Amino acid sequence: MARPDPLGALERFRFGDQTITVPDGFHVERAAGPPLVDRPIVAALDERGRLLVAESSGTNDPVQKQLAERPHRVLRLEDVDGDGQYDRRTVFADRLMFPEGALWHDGSLYVAAPPSIWRLTDEDDDGVADRREEWFEGKTLTGCANDLHGPYLGRDGWIYWCKGAFAEQRHELTDGSTLVTRAAHIFRRRPGGGAVESVMTGGMDNPVDVVFTLAGERLFTTTFIQHPAGGRRDAVVHAVYGGVYGKRHGVIDGHPRTGGLMPVMTHLGAAAACGLELYESRVLGDDFEGNLFACLFNMRRVTRHVLEPDGATFRTRDEDFVVSDSTDFHPTDVLEDADGSLLVIDTGGWYKLCCPTSQLWKPDVLGAIYRVRRVDAAEPVDPRGERIAWTRLSAPEAAALLDDSRPAVRRRAIEALARATDASALGALEGSLGEHRSPVARVNAVWALTRRAGAEARQSVRGALRDSDATVRGAAAHSAGLWRDASAAPALIELLEDARPAVRRCAAEALGRIGATAAVPPLLATSAAIDDRVLEHSLIYALIEIGDPEATAAGLDSPHAGTRRAAAIALDQMRGGRLQPVDVLSWLDGADTTLRRTALWIAGRHPEWSDEIAALLRRRVGREVDGGVGGAEWRQLLGQLASRPGVRELLAATLEESSSSPARLAGLDAMGRARGEKAPPGWIPGLARAVAADDATVSARGIATAARLKFEGDAAELSGALRAVAADDERPTAIRVQALAAIPDRPVELDDPLVDLLRENLSPDAPAVVRAEAASVLGRTRLEREQLATLVDVVAGAGPLEVPRLLPAFERCDESVGAALITALGSSPGAAALQRDILVKFLETLPSALADRGKELVASLDAGGAENRARLEEIEQSLPEGDVRRGQAVFNGTKGACSACHEIGYLGGSVGPDLTRIGKIRTARDLLESIVFPSASFVRSYEPVLVITRDGQFHNGTVRDDRADALVLATGPTEQVTVPRDDIREIKPSTVSVMPSGLDQQLTPQELADLVAFLLACR
Repeated sequence: MARPDPLGALERFRFGDQTITVPDGFHVERAAGPPLVDRPIVAALDERGRLLVAESSGTNDPVQKQLAERPHRVLRLEDVDGDGQYDRRTVFADRLMFPEGALWHDGSLYVAAPPSIWRLTDEDDDGVADRREEWFEGKTLTGCANDLHGPYLGRDGWIYWCKGAFAEQRHELTDGSTLVTRAAHIFRRRPGGGAVESVMTGGMDNPVDVVFTLAGERLFTTTFIQHPAGGRRDAVVHAVYGGVYGKRHGVIDGHPRTGGLMPVMTHLGAAAACGLELYESRVLGDDFEGNLFACLFNMRRVTRHVLEPDGATFRTRDEDFVVSDSTDFHPTDVLEDADGSLLVIDTGGWYKLCCPTSQLWKPDVLGAIYRVRRVDAAEPVDPRGERIAWTRLSAPEAAALLDDSRPAVRRRAIEALARATDASALGALEGSLGEHRSPVARVNAVWALTRRAGAEARQSVRGALRDSDATVRGAAAHSAGLWRDASAAPALIELLEDARPAVRRCAAEALGRIGATAAVPPLLATSAAIDDRVLEHSLIYALIEIGDPEATAAGLDSPHAGTRRAAAIALDQMRGGRLQPVDVLSWLDGADTTLRRTALWIAGRHPEWSDEIAALLRRRVGREVDGGVGGAEWRQLLGQLASRPGVRELLAATLEESSSSPARLAGLDAMGRARGEKAPPGWIPGLARAVAADDATVSARGIATAARLKFEGDAAELSGALRAVAADDERPTAIRVQALAAIPDRPVELDDPLVDLLRENLSPDAPAVVRAEAASVLGRTRLEREQLATLVDVVAGAGPLEVPRLLPAFERCDESVGAALITALGSSPGAAALQRDILVKFLETLPSALADRGKELVASLDAGGAENRARLEEIEQSLPEGDVRRGQAVFNGTKGACSACHEIGYLGGSVGPDLTRIGKIRTARDLLESIVFPSASFVRSYEPVLVITRDGQFHNGTVRDDRADALVLATGPTEQVTVPRDDIREIKPSTVSVMPSGLDQQLTPQELADLVAFLLACR
């Protein structure tokens, strides 16, 4: 992201202990702060310029307690003397759940307070809401209350809001069907209520704020649009109708797709993107009109994004606009005031519920509201149009204001014309669509007509489909589609040949919503030569919505690859499409890359085609070049279908019979991707052959594949091959340990030399992954009493990676070994990594005579939590100066073992959060806290859960895949467990991070200081 020139192009303003920086020529002032408002979160402006600001009480209680107590409120702030600073407040409404969005519309304030959206109305204008209505009932409330954000008023007059979290909701749709979904969405409905529509579907955790361009395009901020990698995580996204967006997650399964996930407009990193505003006036400068401003909670800044057309969507030019040097500056909302200034809401330091930065609660660090102006800007006269006699305004007079220079006046004119009941309003709007009016007036006339029911309004909009301005044509297409105006279909079909890709996309969207069967051939024809994912999506989605299989199937015979692709995907996704294997599987052997990838994508969604695919693969596997599987897509397909009988048999035969290393590697890769809970016995001989192979690459891949699988029945042949590798002194130590870790036996039987091998690799000098694997194998090995007694000494000095994995070896040991173990745990640096529930369950397996000592151990570990803050301060004050280069060596070294779980750039593990830009969002103290006490705070999407199975097993880890049939947990650097849904008794939030505690005791003070310095430099 671009940065302002630090050498003279900035203006700095001091407020208490913080400095706020803006570009040269801008001014920042404090518009409100304590005691007028303490912890503002989100806000809305009414037509008289009063600020309705939702304020938190500062509580971070669990959301269910908040729901019971409703501790939050809305204040109405007034600028009495007109100097831009608020000086009077009224408590507009209290007893609210955590507010996550505010909208002033038609005399009422709409507030998202999960699980509902409330409409609050002040009927006597005394500053207090007299009427409170539950406008929308979401019915779900999860741990972070991110189920609901909004609402937002679209240009079309509908109210939009965002569903986050992954709780299941059921909604009656406008077509009469019922949507059952766990995914994220942007929903909409009419202000008067009724059924809802889904605009966008996604696997992101938390879509937040939505704004609308002049043409009605929806742009929104979101967190976790992708799994963190390479410094990417959050984004600003163009929400194209019907689009399915990231991240890859089981919640998006079952929603209609048009190919791969939809693209992102602007990547923001781990920003915790929230408030978003589209600037409508020119007061800040002509080049600011139509710009976006986004609040980045984590990064303590508001960024500016200049929208530029990019095919059927947009790209942005990005730069910082408002930046604070305070770690407690957390912008949550940004608003354009009627005078063209920007209001920035800073919530302060109180929030820590699912906070992505620190768990240090700072209720004393209060927030404020800042106003940003351009120094030389001329303030517009009567910016809100308060001097206009709106109640006596004629329709032509209101229509004349549709392109007024004041955005607030334009919006009021649209509302007035939309609500007007006299016949002259339609005539005035029809006249405003004439080419003698500006494009702004014409597009706003379209929006006013969109808010009106009736055939006359639809007819007027149809005329705008042939407007000379692309923005007007796009808005008219949106309007026609929203109303499902069948009479607009001929004109919309013409727009499929429009010069502007965005207009073609809007036309396709409308034709799909209308269900215009006559549009199928032109939609297919338009898709013939498309190199634009967003336009392609809308064409295919229109075919899916129209749902005419016979007409769509004609596209399979087209000479154009784009048309054949569109037809195949649409048939695959529409109801009754009846796509057959013969229609697409021949493409898998074709030369056309587009068609081959399309067939792979479709085939991966059809496990029932596995026999046909296996027959095709049998012909390919014999080829020497890359095993005949054609690269990553083929391997992914093999993995998706590996649990199907035909493909299972093919993989088994490939490993047993093939002499081709590429083919064997491809088969192993596919086996490792298999989603089934149990691998078939038929795979064991081939896997054993691969493990024993002379080719080191094949052998290593065979070991890794065996480690990922569970097997039905006896796997003695595979276990024997793995033991043979482990016993081979010529093999690398890491491979020998990995072979032992892959042995499927439970428990493992090992002779003394192999036990010694594992103990030797518990040394701090061993790589972290090897230490973890060695400890895991020992934990499930049946050891003799003497071996256990020796292992107690290892536990006493073991680190946080090893201790939790070693404990199972001591289950049901005798009293003397158990007593020695409890003593060792009391002093072990790794004991802090133990999950309390798991430790209590383990202690129950020891002799009853040790029960009291076990309780003392648990109590001592619990008491340690109260000392964390003092311990943190002690460490912080004693740390020497750190060195970035030495810190990088610690990060990648065996003691810290950070790279085993964390990625920087595109290197490292993926169990923990991506740290590519961690220095931008965390302070030195935050980083120190996360290293020393990793269970004090959890990064969103990496919160650990404790899964308890029906047979009493405990699994602590982070969710890697949330599938309908199973939950996949990452439990360590190289370990994951798949727990079938039917086996789960309980899932609850865990208090213990997968990242082990006690690293400060593993590292010297200098190494700890160096590591913090290195992480701070990751920007």
